[in-house]
Amino acid sequence: MPPTPLSERLRLKLVERVRGVFNDVEGGQKPVPPSDEALFERDSPIRMVHADIVAMMVGGIRGLLLQMLHPHALQGVLDHSNFRSDMHGRLRRTARFIAVTSFGHRDDAMEAIERVNRIHARVSGTLPDGSPYSATDPRTLAWVHVAEATSFLAAYIRHVKPDMHGAEQDEYYRQFALVARALGADPVPENRREAETIFRDLRADLTSSPAAREIAQLVLTQRPEGSPPAVQALLGAEAVALLPPFARSMLGLERPGLAAIPARAATWGMGKTLRWAFRQG
Repeated sequence: MPPTPLSERLRLKLVERVRGVFNDVEGGQKPVPPSDEALFERDSPIRMVHADIVAMMVGGIRGLLLQMLHPHALQGVLDHSNFRSDMHGRLRRTARFIAVTSFGHRDDAMEAIERVNRIHARVSGTLPDGSPYSATDPRTLAWVHVAEATSFLAAYIRHVKPDMHGAEQDEYYRQFALVARALGADPVPENRREAETIFRDLRADLTSSPAAREIAQLVLTQRPEGSPPAVQALLGAEAVALLPPFARSMLGLERPGLAAIPARAATWGMGKTLRWAFRQG
């Protein structure tokens, strides 16, 4: 048997390292295998968007920053999770949920959704002003969803497919709405226009707070195991650049200046390398 070419060895090593970031390899966890009996067809918009690692990481950071501006979502994280001490674990669990519901067998997807619903049913409490909150509140879940969906799509368009057709973008929202409704979110957008309207309407629920700004700094400075610090800095800078101005202001963040240009180029190059490694084109 001829020796494995150096390029192939490097490719496999890179794949192994990336999978180690998103999967608990030591615990025996393996990547979610794509299924032909998933909730969504192969090569459909949601599977294309959610398959790109860099777009999902940039979009995931942006989405989380937006979510922390909602006082109910923020308080739920503060009261019912070990977010500060196990941010990497939260990243892995979120990434796995997205993978299972996007690519896994439909039975596994629905089981994952039901498991999250059971967890949400136990998450409730009181805000600092004395008002109650619950993780099952449809409007809170709607903000969590629209923050994620707009962020994943924005990052994908910027880093992967700038010319993504409007009909594909609308289909992405329509597909992702299936998961959001199963989680109890309402209202849920099914196209770009509805996403813009709901995003704008739900802004009235957002608040700036020291806790939100603290979490934002934790998110932007965290380093998942196996991920070089420079990589996280690049992804964070891109996520902040993609935030709407009002969100940056509420979180006490500044839009990256001239430094954003090489950061974007480096992130683009990283994405191209990872797509080569995972043979995504």
